[in-house]
Amino acid sequence: MRAYFLRRILLVPFTLIGITALVFATIRLAPGGPVEQRLAQLVGGEKRSRAEAAFSLTPAQVLEEEEKEDEDKGLARSYFEWLGLAPRDLAKTGKEFPKGKDEVEIPLPGTVHVVTVKRAADGTVTLHPPEQAAGEIPPDLSGWEVRLRTPAEQAERWKKWVPDVDLPATPEYRAILFKPGYDGLLQGSLGNSKKYQDSVWSMILARMPVSLYFGLLSMIAVYGICLPLGIVKAIRHRTYLDNVTSVAVFAGYAIPGYALGSLLVVFLGAKLGWFPIRGFTGDDFESLSTFGKIKDVLHHTAMPLVCYLIGSFAFMTMMMKNNLMDNLAADYVRTAAAKGVSFPTAVFKHAFRNSIIPIATTFGNNISLLVAGSMLIERVFDINGFGLLQFSAIYERDQPLIMGVLFFSALLLLIGNILSDLCVALVDPRVSYK
Repeated sequence: MRAYFLRRILLVPFTLIGITALVFATIRLAPGGPVEQRLAQLVGGEKRSRAEAAFSLTPAQVLEEEEKEDEDKGLARSYFEWLGLAPRDLAKTGKEFPKGKDEVEIPLPGTVHVVTVKRAADGTVTLHPPEQAAGEIPPDLSGWEVRLRTPAEQAERWKKWVPDVDLPATPEYRAILFKPGYDGLLQGSLGNSKKYQDSVWSMILARMPVSLYFGLLSMIAVYGICLPLGIVKAIRHRTYLDNVTSVAVFAGYAIPGYALGSLLVVFLGAKLGWFPIRGFTGDDFESLSTFGKIKDVLHHTAMPLVCYLIGSFAFMTMMMKNNLMDNLAADYVRTAAAKGVSFPTAVFKHAFRNSIIPIATTFGNNISLLVAGSMLIERVFDINGFGLLQFSAIYERDQPLIMGVLFFSALLLLIGNILSDLCVALVDPRVSYK
């Protein structure tokens, strides 16, 4: 068994690479990305045709938008930079050479200095510090490099982003001043959000407490209520109690959580005013007493928690009921009853343990749901949890943030699958994973 779980753990990094590479490529290759959106804004939005809009663009603007969104490199190179296997541009800026000139002055990012980039006849470029007055400290150029983007390369990029219009004029050479460095996943970094300009890790960690709170409450409620209810329904099959609870749980299962949330917000929140309609805490939360803060959090928790639970109740309850009924009808339970074993003992000592095995297979998968939450439910109630962060990342097409939340969710899912196998092995002694 140890060898099996060791193999599963060793496969986690390779699986993560496959998942992240596929999503990274999908984001980069899908139409309507950040560069296209920015170019559309520059030319006046969607009211103008692509051909009309292209006449107000210049190759320099196209390259600047590419560089801002870090799409000025190939797909494979960009992914290796995200992994931390290749150096990325920690800071960069670019400028075109004046027409007929072989040198250009570029402001050094983060300073007040201006450096000079000179282009040789063979296409090489060199970086030179600015002229210094007497006693002035020269800027530190260590770590700074420069690369050249040729007119042919600019024409190729223009054709990619503005395919329906020919270049208005032959572009000049463009110098890119940048400072390379390793800053990827292997270095413990997920980059910075393009939209919010904050560290992706800090944004994820800031949303974790809220999602953990709802996740823990949901798991406690689901396993604490559904398992006993499933046992009762199996024992009292086809009774009035079984029929009524079946109607209730299936009615709840038929209503999506986010749809129920919208109804609760409108009727219980807006019309009746029984519960707050948004947020995790009230506006005056900091001024409340300890008891008042607890009451305020619970007041804000009630409606979202109902939406989290409503879909899980039917699945878990009916799984417990059906598994237990199958085992109660098995030969080994009838044999135990024939030998004089009491009915409660036959249920809880013999049938229940075998009935819990299929449920154990889903326990580990709930780890990802424990943290990820529901993006639609959190969107309805405007709760700043991990689910709403995923929604914002996708809606804004924020690639670093999308990759960050994807990596975190995929890692939790893979760990949950391993935990599910471990739970099955602990519950069922027949499983050895050899």
